[in-house]
Amino acid sequence: MSKKLLSIASMILFASLSFGGLVQAASPAQPATKPAAEAPAPAAKAPVSQVEAVNINTASAEELQKSLKGIGKVKAQAIVDYRTSNGPFTTVDQLLEVKGIGKGTLDKNRDRISL
Repeated sequence: MSKKLLSIASMILFASLSFGGLVQAASPAQPATKPAAEAPAPAAKAPVSQVEAVNINTASAEELQKSLKGIGKVKAQAIVDYRTSNGPFTTVDQLLEVKGIGKGTLDKNRDRISL
């Protein structure tokens, strides 16, 4: 009977030590993963702060086309035409009145627009 208890105790001890070694082996991988996941976040924000805003009241159609996402030749000219007909923009949201400019286009360009 004591041999059985000794065998069972030995197996439990062996299993505990083996499991503990697996946990320790897995632990160093987690800290290495966290800095890698945190590193891209500042890099993703850097280009946004480096974007130079375009003044929609003074920019040419070509400047608007180059500076704004989703604005091609036709939409850029529509912005200039609207400005010529109605006077300078008083708010950025006024761009929604320009044919072809929707909320999605405006939202993705808000940080690129100045008055």
